[in-house]
Amino acid sequence: MFKFSEVSDMCIKCGKCIPGCTIHRVNPDEATSPRGFLDILKGVDEGEIEIDKNLKDTVESCFLCNQCVEVCPNSLPTDFMIENARAKVAEKFGIAWWKRAFFFMLKHRWAYDLVSKLGFYFQTCGFKIEEEKKSIRSRFNLPMLKKGRLLPAFRKKSFLKKYPERIPAKNAQKRVAIFIGCLANYNYVEVGDSLVEILKFLNIDIFIPKKQACCGAPAYFTGDFKTTEELIKRNIEYFESFIDEVDAILVPEATCTAMLKKDYEEYIKHYMPEWLDRHKKIKSKIFGTTEWLYKYTDLEKRLEEIKKSDKKVTYHDACHFGKVFNIRAEPRNLISKNYIINEMEDSNVCCGFGGITMQSEKFDLARKEGLIKAEMIKKVDAEIVSAECSACRMQITEHLDKVGDNKLFKHPLELIAEVIKDNS
Repeated sequence: MFKFSEVSDMCIKCGKCIPGCTIHRVNPDEATSPRGFLDILKGVDEGEIEIDKNLKDTVESCFLCNQCVEVCPNSLPTDFMIENARAKVAEKFGIAWWKRAFFFMLKHRWAYDLVSKLGFYFQTCGFKIEEEKKSIRSRFNLPMLKKGRLLPAFRKKSFLKKYPERIPAKNAQKRVAIFIGCLANYNYVEVGDSLVEILKFLNIDIFIPKKQACCGAPAYFTGDFKTTEELIKRNIEYFESFIDEVDAILVPEATCTAMLKKDYEEYIKHYMPEWLDRHKKIKSKIFGTTEWLYKYTDLEKRLEEIKKSDKKVTYHDACHFGKVFNIRAEPRNLISKNYIINEMEDSNVCCGFGGITMQSEKFDLARKEGLIKAEMIKKVDAEIVSAECSACRMQITEHLDKVGDNKLFKHPLELIAEVIKDNS
């Protein structure tokens, strides 16, 4: 069993984690600062603090942005501590029915496909759709569907349904698999479209594994370890069936990439140690898209040969790339070949998405952080804001609307694919 005190005792209380802490910025309380979380969880371990609704409220207030992990002198896994604390809370209080229904869809692609199809035809009854910005009151009594929310639309056909499993390239020297992620599969299909366009441009064989499941991040961050473990096993077993046939598994989502590489490893180490070697082989071939395209292809050089656009872009560093993997230069190096990049005041500040609980029961906190980020973006002389994360896209798009800024959000892959198409 995971022991909170083993990590808590290593905290030297230096306070380096506090200045950049997302929750502390919008709710400056020592109890919900990283070192406060560590002290509280030690108290849980030692029986001094009860697992009650007050603890539930406290541990669910973290955005899991990994800022504290990045700056900690001892590299303490505060995020993993909180995820484990949420699992203990879930054991005692259960998980809301609508979250359990959502996690069922994550485990069963047919169910998500069905909801997506129904959602496409009936979404105007329930959502304010971001593409059309229709002011329509939610008719459903669910926490995420509040009046005035700006949520992404479902698409008529998902990415996985849109393409064949294999898209061969003539005399290809490389073959890659695409792990698309749920938001890009059902809502932001243009992300996957753009990746396919770029890979075709580079003459790379494309494999789209049709049986891929959700990475499990929404369930994991909520404390549903049963669903998490089921998805970990399912994905690893499926990846093993083709891992020797591909040079890389490309993931256009920061959160999915972090989940598949970092969070799987942490969870497996503590709860499924017999799977460590199996995951290690898979992990070595998982990459964020811009990281792999920059390091392992000649895309940068080929983009230099394409006409430069006069469009201005400001780039937001998604937490699960910037803070977890220090992937910051790669997307900028590729985008800057064809666009003007104007940096915002602090691209590293979290957008405030924070996961399903933050977007529902604690949306007041997500809104505060979202508005901080939106105001920062609004000040920049740019037409486009970009980030390699669909969760950031959802959060930033909604809050730019709230501050009256009409910047478009485009994934780096969309920007790259557009200049390729314009010059083909």
